[in-house]
Amino acid sequence: MPIRPAAPADLPLLQDIERAAGEPFRALGMPEIADDEPPAPAALERFRQAGHAWVAEGDGRIVAYLIGEPVDGAFHIEQVSVHPDAGRRGVGRTLIAYAADRARDQGLAGLTLTTFTEVPWNAPYYARIGFRALDESELTPGLRKIRATEAEHGLDRWPRVCMRRETGPSRAPGLSAAERLSH
Repeated sequence: MPIRPAAPADLPLLQDIERAAGEPFRALGMPEIADDEPPAPAALERFRQAGHAWVAEGDGRIVAYLIGEPVDGAFHIEQVSVHPDAGRRGVGRTLIAYAADRARDQGLAGLTLTTFTEVPWNAPYYARIGFRALDESELTPGLRKIRATEAEHGLDRWPRVCMRRETGPSRAPGLSAAERLSH
């Protein structure tokens, strides 16, 4: 599964992927999440210009994306979304592995994210791929700010958690984790 930096022309496609990826929340009684607008083009462009927006391609088209930024010594995954048509094929895991490699290359010690605790493809999924829930005492100032912003937007209507996964030591020469997963 090829992973590459997002290009300006990709940004509208990322919004389409986000809308499609939101639809399954409707079946869980979370229509507000399903109907939530995707990140604005300006926000996506900010991540792209910073070099923190990547896309996964499958069958000749973009099927997933990940955006994030450094927060308090870790790479914070702001959003990772996979089009449902490409779900359950390891695409999200491959994007996260790619982000981990980039974070490690930048000297960042871990990946962080915030997510819903009771959505099967959220916290339970991230736990299966090596993330752990952070206690309140472990939250950095940046993560506290992110959580406060999420609460202001009404996301705390459903249980949420901050999670972290260490990036590990500098990788040895050869294939990256994302490259190993895609072979």
